[in-house]
Amino acid sequence: MSRRRNNHRSPFQRIGIVAKVASRDAVHTAHELAEWLRRRGLTAALDEATLRARGIQGETPFLPSEPWDLVVVLGGDGTLLAAARTLAPGVPILGVNLGNLGFLTEINRGELYPALVEVLEGRFSTEERSLFDVELRRQSGAPSRFRVLNDAVITKSALARIIELTLQVDGHLIARFRSDGLIISTPTGSTAYNLSAGGPIVNPLLPVAVLTPICPHALSMRPIVVPDDAPIEVTLETRREEVYLTLDGQEGAAMSFGDTVSITRSRATVRLAKVSGRRFYESLRAKLRWGGLAGETEAPSGGESGGDPS
Repeated sequence: MSRRRNNHRSPFQRIGIVAKVASRDAVHTAHELAEWLRRRGLTAALDEATLRARGIQGETPFLPSEPWDLVVVLGGDGTLLAAARTLAPGVPILGVNLGNLGFLTEINRGELYPALVEVLEGRFSTEERSLFDVELRRQSGAPSRFRVLNDAVITKSALARIIELTLQVDGHLIARFRSDGLIISTPTGSTAYNLSAGGPIVNPLLPVAVLTPICPHALSMRPIVVPDDAPIEVTLETRREEVYLTLDGQEGAAMSFGDTVSITRSRATVRLAKVSGRRFYESLRAKLRWGGLAGETEAPSGGESGGDPS
């Protein structure tokens, strides 16, 4: 974790803004935020989808491939996942939760402008989150490559029967098993599909991968945590069934008999800007409603409407 401070000129001059276009509140907030930043002499750009949603033409859009000092994501974890996979390495992301749960987003709507004042003055920390590089090697055809922040999931379609998979880690056979599928999760993704499927919650800073079978045929086949520096390979051993590889729940590709999914830790990472002072365990208590110390409270993840501190 690192901390940057600047008591004079803001270290951030070019700021990209990404909004969940399905949310009217997120789109409106993105436009309001861009104007707030521009009034302070900063360059602010909205992503193309948000510009279309606002009916704005002729304005230069935010393009992830270009150099940016900061990216603000307005929506939920899904919006942040989509943005994180396409950003250039090293760009800090400030996630603003306008959804329901939000493990990745750092602040709620009511904290937006006070938090940005802190960030723009350099009073924040960054947390590095690991990414996985995923390669789908087909028996026929060119391989497909992806990058994930949460997980890669191999699963059968709704009408397909149970499937058989061979799992290897670092070249060693772990198991050949039958199930509805397999979740290969990053530490960050342990609180996503992995958690719903009965997998363990792990601290997002640990250098591990979590392998969680989905409804395995043998009850002895349980989730396993492995070092993320060991290559993971999963081969589909079932013929004539519809099977898919899904990446972060947002991208996908069909798989056929003999296809292999290879997962390795990426050299790239995601940098999340941290300003709230909340730690991972505090988020777990609040968002999973585990309870805490007497009198301890936290604002609902949806937040309240925050004022512009002009």
